[in-house]
Amino acid sequence: MTWVSAAVVDTRPPAGRAVESRHGEVVTAKLRARLATRMPGDRLRGWIVTGLVTAFGAILRLIGLTHPKGFIFDEVYYPQDARQMLMHGVEWDVNSNSGSFVAHPPFGKWCISIGEWLFGYNEFGWRIPSVVAGVVSILLITRLARRLTGSTVLGATAGLLLSMDGMHFVLSRAGLLDIFLMVFILASFYCLVLDRDARRRRWLRALDTGIDPSKQRPPFSIPWWRIASAVLLGLAMGVKWSALWYIILFVALIFVWEWRLRRLVGAAHPLRDAFIDEIGWLFLFGAIVVAVYLATWTGWFLSDDGYYRHWLRDNHQSEPPVIGPLINLWHYHMDVLHFHDTLSSPHTYQSWPWQWMLDIRPVVFFWSPDVDCGAKECASEVLMLGTPLLWWAFLPSIIALVWWAVAHRDWRAWGILGAAAAGIVPWLAYPDRTMFFFYALPAVPFLVLAVVFALGMIIGPPKSSPERRLSGSLIAAGIVILIALCFVYFYPIFTGQPITNDDWHARMWLDNRWI
Repeated sequence: MTWVSAAVVDTRPPAGRAVESRHGEVVTAKLRARLATRMPGDRLRGWIVTGLVTAFGAILRLIGLTHPKGFIFDEVYYPQDARQMLMHGVEWDVNSNSGSFVAHPPFGKWCISIGEWLFGYNEFGWRIPSVVAGVVSILLITRLARRLTGSTVLGATAGLLLSMDGMHFVLSRAGLLDIFLMVFILASFYCLVLDRDARRRRWLRALDTGIDPSKQRPPFSIPWWRIASAVLLGLAMGVKWSALWYIILFVALIFVWEWRLRRLVGAAHPLRDAFIDEIGWLFLFGAIVVAVYLATWTGWFLSDDGYYRHWLRDNHQSEPPVIGPLINLWHYHMDVLHFHDTLSSPHTYQSWPWQWMLDIRPVVFFWSPDVDCGAKECASEVLMLGTPLLWWAFLPSIIALVWWAVAHRDWRAWGILGAAAAGIVPWLAYPDRTMFFFYALPAVPFLVLAVVFALGMIIGPPKSSPERRLSGSLIAAGIVILIALCFVYFYPIFTGQPITNDDWHARMWLDNRWI
């Protein structure tokens, strides 16, 4: 279903008619419509709009990228780790002159190291990879939203909203890991949607040849998009372990989509057939994730100096080839898991998952009162805060999307809801752990998609009256404009611009909770 009047490619026959297959079987127009991929017909304009939205997000993130100077927040860890990895292949403790214990896998730091290798060990070098990841995510969500809604306008809206989210914006300009985790998860989800499209087209082609879906299956084909999704999830796991929840979710989505597909085409035993047909692919999916994850540890495997690299040998045990290093890595992982399970040290900016959706406790990345703003008392701050009007629209949008998912049994709505939940809900199981607001970043693109779907509901379906569509479009446009103005208002404290103390206090809407 689409909610805008953009042209849609429609290869279906007129309503009420059916198409005869090669061998005389009939594929109904309704079935053909449900199996076909419905996309807007403005392909060229779609790419132009995508390019403009992506360029807008890139320019925003590049302006003043090297300010503030020096390390901000957790840049005291990851850019330095990245530099040592370029020199030693592993994170390095310069005091002990040996591999150091680290709490996260290496791939996010390898991403940061690319910028340092290309541009040097400086603010631009360790922040530009985050810019690239953030900009790529804007491109991806624009294309994904266009695919899901059938609207170039709503696709562009998704890209613009993500561009103007304060959390996404700040993390796109800092040498931290979470932006890489988010972009790999988003890309993996997009590949999963493309895999769903490809599998449905496969069945449609098979039905056109006259197969009996109650007895036969389409010819064998390799699900390349699914494989790509698995590779991207492996990379996400190589950034942070919190990608695990998305692995579980995506495997479940694949199975449910395949089961529903077989039910749609008329398989005699859709649940059983989906299990038999897909179980091998699902095991391969998991194996690819594991293999790619292990590949992100290549520097550690090739080194003799990585932390616990020779745990067996150091504990006077034999260390056989291949198995030995894997056992050593397992013991390293057990130490990391223990670290995360026992991380409960109080922190000024810690917060809990039930606060995240309300934008209650942001994180100060940088603060300095020693700046010149032309007034007696000045301040410069980089505050990792979600754009308030956007974040306060998330909960109403989620409620609307739940209603839509239940009322229309819409796979798009359920997929978005699941992906948003996977980024936040699992953290509820760790009430005593020290947590921060930016842990929610992987959920942000899917929360933005929820807002975009809600805006589509406000605009109304294409068959609505012109008056209904006009009023809905004006309301939706007004909401987007208000969010944009909110982003502009908070821009100085997203970027560390010198402002007066009065101007700074005026932006602390929740008083002490934001200070």
